[in-house]
Amino acid sequence: MSSDQDENRSEKKMGTGIAVGIALGAGIGVAMDNIPMGIAVGLVLGIAMGSAWR
Repeated sequence: MSSDQDENRSEKKMGTGIAVGIALGAGIGVAMDNIPMGIAVGLVLGIAMGSAWR
């Protein structure tokens, strides 16, 4: 597998992690009655998840 394919998969995993994190964060935001704060938490969570999946 070439390095370009590895890099592309890594970027997809990072994007997936961010998307999942934002979705979870929005759910947390609804529970806290503060959706923007939940999305911010989800973004941080998503970056962490995406980095861990690399």
